[in-house]
Amino acid sequence: MRPVHALAGVACLALAAVAYAQSTAIAAPDNAPVQAAPLQEKPATWGDPQVGQSKAGACAACHGLDGNAMQQSAPRIAGMPERYIAEQLHLFKTSQRTSGLAGVMVPFASMLSAQDMRDVGAWFAKQSAGAGVADDTVIATGPNQGKKFYQLGEILFRNGDAGRNIPACMACHGPSGAGNPGPAYPALHGQDATYVARRLEEYRTGATTYTNPAHFKLMADVTKSLSDEEIKSLASYVQGLHTRTPGTTKESIAR
Repeated sequence: MRPVHALAGVACLALAAVAYAQSTAIAAPDNAPVQAAPLQEKPATWGDPQVGQSKAGACAACHGLDGNAMQQSAPRIAGMPERYIAEQLHLFKTSQRTSGLAGVMVPFASMLSAQDMRDVGAWFAKQSAGAGVADDTVIATGPNQGKKFYQLGEILFRNGDAGRNIPACMACHGPSGAGNPGPAYPALHGQDATYVARRLEEYRTGATTYTNPAHFKLMADVTKSLSDEEIKSLASYVQGLHTRTPGTTKESIAR
């Protein structure tokens, strides 16, 4: 097992910029003072992280005090863009997101106002995301025999697959998997592989109850031709993805 480190390049940043420019921004319904800030100008600064900290106490049981969940059923939300967290809370509150542990999330989300959602999002956006470890065991059989398991996902994340019209994941989620606060694309680095695989499988079905399914359809198109092995490999790759910082060791990453 080994950690997978993120390498950023000029081409990657260009792809991310194109994705940002072409995306359709979808905002949770916001009341004043949230609605006073133009979406495209201040997409990640509407919430108050200090206020959000006091409101995020109920999240700790599943997502951890700092958003680095330690259980497979709950995603890591540390470092997620503020707007992404606010939108997901809105989807739970309005019963548009119904899969996975939605039944657990709905009661908590239902108590939050739009400003509450922004504040909670701002708090978790300020937290540092941990990272896991990618699976580097060698594939023994099949068309990908001889490759390390995470490498299938690495290729898709960095390069996509032009033959199947699959764009590189980093075009929207960033070369280090840190997400994109403008179009509210989530951070992927360090995310639990089990959770990522489940979400990709849900997108692959192509079925959604979202009122505005633009982002869902984007992901449905990306995932519709992925095999089970590719989904699991991609999930493993992003679980180990992180930005290397001075003094980083394997032991300090896997937490």
